[in-house]
Amino acid sequence: MEMTLCLWQLTKRVSLATVTLAMLTAQPATAQNPQMQERVAEIKQSMAQNKQALAQYTWQEQRTISIKGDVKKQQQFLVRMGPDGKPQKQEIDPQQQAQDSGRQRGIKHRVVEKKKEEFEDYAKSIAELAQEYMQQEPGRLQQLYEQGNVTLGSGGAPGEVRIVITNYVKQGDSVTIIYGQAQHAIQSLQISSYLSDPSDAVKISTQYAQIPNGPNHAYDVLVNGVSKQLTVEMQNSNYQKM
Repeated sequence: MEMTLCLWQLTKRVSLATVTLAMLTAQPATAQNPQMQERVAEIKQSMAQNKQALAQYTWQEQRTISIKGDVKKQQQFLVRMGPDGKPQKQEIDPQQQAQDSGRQRGIKHRVVEKKKEEFEDYAKSIAELAQEYMQQEPGRLQQLYEQGNVTLGSGGAPGEVRIVITNYVKQGDSVTIIYGQAQHAIQSLQISSYLSDPSDAVKISTQYAQIPNGPNHAYDVLVNGVSKQLTVEMQNSNYQKM
Protein backbone atom coordinates (compact mmCIF):
# COMPACT_ATOMS: atom_id res chain seq x y z
CA MET A 1 0.00 0.00 0.00
CA GLU A 2 2.81 2.42 0.94
CA MET A 3 4.65 1.59 -2.29
CA THR A 4 1.49 2.30 -4.31
CA LEU A 5 1.03 5.64 -2.55
CA CYS A 6 4.68 6.63 -3.13
CA LEU A 7 4.42 5.75 -6.81
CA TRP A 8 1.23 7.84 -7.09
CA GLN A 9 2.89 10.83 -5.42
CA LEU A 10 5.96 10.50 -7.64
CA THR A 11 3.80 10.32 -10.75
CA LYS A 12 1.89 13.41 -9.62
CA ARG A 13 5.10 15.37 -9.05
CA VAL A 14 6.46 14.37 -12.47
CA SER A 15 3.19 15.45 -14.09
CA LEU A 16 3.26 18.82 -12.33
CA ALA A 17 6.87 19.36 -13.37
CA THR A 18 6.00 18.50 -16.98
CA VAL A 19 3.08 20.97 -16.99
CA THR A 20 5.24 23.69 -15.44
CA LEU A 21 8.00 23.14 -18.01
CA ALA A 22 5.45 23.27 -20.84
CA MET A 23 4.05 26.55 -19.50
CA LEU A 24 7.51 28.08 -19.28
CA THR A 25 8.53 27.04 -22.78
CA ALA A 26 5.21 28.28 -24.16
CA GLN A 27 5.85 31.81 -22.90
CA PRO A 28 6.73 34.24 -25.71
CA ALA A 29 10.30 35.48 -26.09
CA THR A 30 9.10 38.96 -25.17
CA ALA A 31 8.57 37.87 -21.57
CA GLN A 32 12.06 36.37 -21.35
CA ASN A 33 14.08 39.36 -22.61
CA PRO A 34 13.00 42.69 -21.10
CA GLN A 35 16.04 44.44 -22.60
CA MET A 36 14.96 43.42 -26.09
CA GLN A 37 11.39 44.50 -25.37
CA GLU A 38 12.61 47.92 -24.23
CA ARG A 39 14.80 48.42 -27.31
CA VAL A 40 12.05 47.41 -29.73
CA ALA A 41 9.58 49.75 -28.01
CA GLU A 42 12.10 52.62 -28.25
CA ILE A 43 12.75 52.05 -31.97
CA LYS A 44 9.03 51.65 -32.69
CA GLN A 45 8.28 55.00 -31.08
CA SER A 46 11.08 56.67 -33.05
CA MET A 47 9.78 55.17 -36.32
CA ALA A 48 6.23 56.38 -35.71
CA GLN A 49 7.26 59.93 -34.77
CA ASN A 50 9.70 60.21 -37.65
CA LYS A 51 7.22 58.97 -40.26
CA GLN A 52 4.64 61.49 -39.09
CA ALA A 53 7.16 64.35 -39.18
CA LEU A 54 8.46 63.50 -42.68
CA ALA A 55 4.92 63.76 -44.06
CA GLN A 56 5.26 67.55 -43.64
CA TYR A 57 8.23 67.80 -46.05
CA THR A 58 9.06 67.69 -49.74
CA TRP A 59 12.56 66.83 -50.97
CA GLN A 60 14.62 65.99 -54.02
CA GLU A 61 16.02 62.60 -54.92
CA GLN A 62 18.90 62.09 -57.32
CA ARG A 63 18.99 58.56 -58.70
CA THR A 64 22.14 57.20 -60.38
CA ILE A 65 22.22 53.85 -62.19
CA SER A 66 25.65 52.28 -62.75
CA ILE A 67 26.86 49.00 -64.24
CA LYS A 68 30.26 47.79 -63.06
CA GLY A 69 30.89 51.31 -61.78
CA ASP A 70 30.08 52.96 -65.12
CA VAL A 71 27.27 55.54 -64.79
CA LYS A 72 24.47 54.78 -67.27
CA LYS A 73 21.66 57.10 -66.23
CA GLN A 74 20.82 59.86 -63.78
CA GLN A 75 17.40 61.19 -62.85
CA GLN A 76 16.01 63.72 -60.40
CA PHE A 77 12.67 63.51 -58.64
CA LEU A 78 10.58 65.75 -56.44
CA VAL A 79 9.29 63.62 -53.56
CA ARG A 80 6.61 63.91 -50.92
CA MET A 81 4.69 61.46 -48.75
CA GLY A 82 1.31 60.40 -50.15
CA PRO A 83 -1.90 59.80 -48.18
CA ASP A 84 -0.99 56.10 -47.94
CA GLY A 85 2.28 56.97 -46.18
CA LYS A 86 4.42 56.00 -49.19
CA PRO A 87 6.67 58.37 -51.17
CA GLN A 88 5.19 59.91 -54.32
CA LYS A 89 7.80 60.89 -56.92
CA GLN A 90 7.59 63.27 -59.85
CA GLU A 91 10.51 63.29 -62.28
CA ILE A 92 12.13 66.68 -62.82
CA ASP A 93 12.67 67.64 -66.49
CA PRO A 94 12.30 64.23 -68.20
CA GLN A 95 11.78 65.96 -71.58
CA GLN A 96 15.51 66.61 -72.03
CA GLN A 97 16.28 62.90 -71.86
CA ALA A 98 13.59 62.18 -74.46
CA GLN A 99 15.08 64.81 -76.79
CA ASP A 100 18.59 63.35 -76.44
CA SER A 101 17.25 59.86 -77.20
CA GLY A 102 15.31 61.08 -80.22
CA ARG A 103 18.44 62.36 -81.97
CA GLN A 104 19.67 58.80 -82.63
CA ARG A 105 18.23 56.43 -85.22
CA GLY A 106 18.94 53.06 -86.88
CA ILE A 107 19.23 49.34 -86.01
CA LYS A 108 22.27 49.82 -83.79
CA HIS A 109 20.39 52.42 -81.82
CA ARG A 110 17.40 50.09 -81.39
CA VAL A 111 19.65 47.32 -80.03
CA VAL A 112 21.22 49.78 -77.60
CA GLU A 113 17.78 51.01 -76.58
CA LYS A 114 16.58 47.44 -75.91
CA LYS A 115 19.55 46.75 -73.64
CA LYS A 116 18.96 50.08 -71.97
CA GLU A 117 15.33 49.17 -71.28
CA GLU A 118 16.42 45.86 -69.78
CA PHE A 119 18.84 47.38 -67.29
CA GLU A 120 16.43 50.20 -66.50
CA ASP A 121 13.66 47.68 -65.74
CA TYR A 122 16.02 45.77 -63.47
CA ALA A 123 17.16 48.98 -61.80
CA LYS A 124 13.54 49.97 -61.23
CA SER A 125 12.80 46.56 -59.67
CA ILE A 126 15.64 46.69 -57.16
CA ALA A 127 14.94 50.35 -56.35
CA GLU A 128 11.29 49.48 -55.61
CA LEU A 129 12.44 46.58 -53.44
CA ALA A 130 14.67 48.97 -51.48
CA GLN A 131 11.71 51.31 -51.03
CA GLU A 132 9.73 48.50 -49.38
CA TYR A 133 12.45 48.19 -46.76
CA MET A 134 12.66 51.95 -46.31
CA GLN A 135 9.05 52.16 -45.13
CA GLN A 136 9.27 52.52 -41.37
CA GLU A 137 6.37 50.42 -40.13
CA PRO A 138 6.27 50.19 -36.31
CA GLY A 139 3.43 47.66 -36.43
CA ARG A 140 5.45 45.32 -38.65
CA LEU A 141 8.42 45.51 -36.28
CA GLN A 142 6.19 44.61 -33.32
CA GLN A 143 4.63 41.70 -35.21
CA LEU A 144 8.02 40.22 -36.14
CA TYR A 145 9.27 40.70 -32.59
CA GLU A 146 6.33 38.74 -31.22
CA GLN A 147 7.03 35.99 -33.76
CA GLY A 148 10.63 35.68 -32.56
CA ASN A 149 12.20 37.17 -35.70
CA VAL A 150 14.01 40.01 -33.90
CA THR A 151 17.29 39.57 -32.04
CA LEU A 152 19.88 41.89 -30.50
CA GLY A 153 23.01 42.17 -32.64
CA SER A 154 26.54 42.29 -31.29
CA GLY A 155 29.25 44.91 -31.71
CA GLY A 156 28.71 48.54 -32.53
CA ALA A 157 29.94 51.79 -31.03
CA PRO A 158 28.97 52.97 -27.53
CA GLY A 159 25.42 54.32 -27.49
CA GLU A 160 24.41 52.23 -30.53
CA VAL A 161 21.81 49.50 -30.51
CA ARG A 162 21.84 46.83 -33.20
CA ILE A 163 18.81 44.70 -33.87
CA VAL A 164 18.61 42.03 -36.54
CA ILE A 165 15.26 41.22 -38.16
CA THR A 166 14.58 38.22 -40.40
CA ASN A 167 11.69 37.67 -42.81
CA TYR A 168 10.97 41.42 -42.86
CA VAL A 169 9.70 41.65 -46.44
CA LYS A 170 10.65 38.26 -47.90
CA GLN A 171 11.24 34.83 -46.42
CA GLY A 172 14.89 34.47 -45.48
CA ASP A 173 15.86 38.14 -45.78
CA SER A 174 17.81 40.00 -43.11
CA VAL A 175 17.66 43.61 -41.90
CA THR A 176 20.15 45.07 -39.43
CA ILE A 177 19.02 48.34 -37.84
CA ILE A 178 21.64 50.50 -36.14
CA TYR A 179 19.91 52.87 -33.74
CA GLY A 180 21.56 55.81 -31.95
CA GLN A 181 20.22 56.20 -28.44
CA ALA A 182 21.61 59.73 -28.03
CA GLN A 183 19.92 60.85 -31.27
CA HIS A 184 16.79 58.74 -30.65
CA ALA A 185 16.93 57.83 -34.34
CA ILE A 186 17.97 55.15 -36.79
CA GLN A 187 21.52 55.71 -38.06
CA SER A 188 21.78 53.09 -40.78
CA LEU A 189 20.28 49.94 -42.30
CA GLN A 190 22.06 46.93 -43.79
CA ILE A 191 19.79 44.64 -45.78
CA SER A 192 20.24 41.29 -47.52
CA SER A 193 17.33 40.37 -49.79
CA TYR A 194 16.52 39.16 -53.30
CA LEU A 195 14.10 39.65 -56.20
CA SER A 196 11.88 36.75 -57.32
CA ASP A 197 14.53 34.12 -56.56
CA PRO A 198 17.04 33.94 -53.66
CA SER A 199 19.82 33.45 -56.22
CA ASP A 200 19.15 36.99 -57.49
CA ALA A 201 20.63 38.64 -54.42
CA VAL A 202 20.13 42.32 -53.61
CA LYS A 203 22.22 44.16 -51.00
CA ILE A 204 20.96 47.49 -49.66
CA SER A 205 22.88 49.97 -47.51
CA THR A 206 21.17 53.07 -46.14
CA GLN A 207 22.66 56.00 -44.22
CA TYR A 208 20.51 58.43 -42.22
CA ALA A 209 21.00 62.04 -41.16
CA GLN A 210 19.05 64.69 -39.29
CA ILE A 211 17.19 67.50 -41.06
CA PRO A 212 18.12 70.76 -39.24
CA ASN A 213 15.46 71.23 -36.55
CA GLY A 214 13.55 68.37 -38.13
CA PRO A 215 13.19 64.60 -38.38
CA ASN A 216 15.61 61.89 -39.43
CA HIS A 217 15.87 60.97 -43.10
CA ALA A 218 17.62 58.52 -45.42
CA TYR A 219 20.15 60.68 -47.23
CA ASP A 220 21.97 57.91 -49.12
CA VAL A 221 20.58 54.57 -50.29
CA LEU A 222 22.88 52.22 -52.21
CA VAL A 223 21.18 49.22 -53.85
CA ASN A 224 23.37 46.52 -55.35
CA GLY A 225 21.90 43.98 -57.78
CA VAL A 226 24.65 41.42 -57.30
CA SER A 227 24.02 39.13 -60.28
CA LYS A 228 24.06 41.95 -62.84
CA GLN A 229 26.70 44.07 -61.08
CA LEU A 230 24.21 46.93 -61.28
CA THR A 231 23.83 49.56 -58.58
CA VAL A 232 21.21 52.20 -57.96
CA GLU A 233 22.17 55.04 -55.65
CA MET A 234 19.46 57.35 -54.33
CA GLN A 235 20.59 60.54 -52.62
CA ASN A 236 18.00 62.71 -50.88
CA SER A 237 18.48 66.42 -50.19
CA ASN A 238 16.88 69.87 -50.14
CA TYR A 239 14.17 69.08 -47.60
CA GLN A 240 11.54 71.80 -47.45
CA LYS A 241 8.71 72.00 -44.96
CA MET A 242 5.30 72.45 -46.61
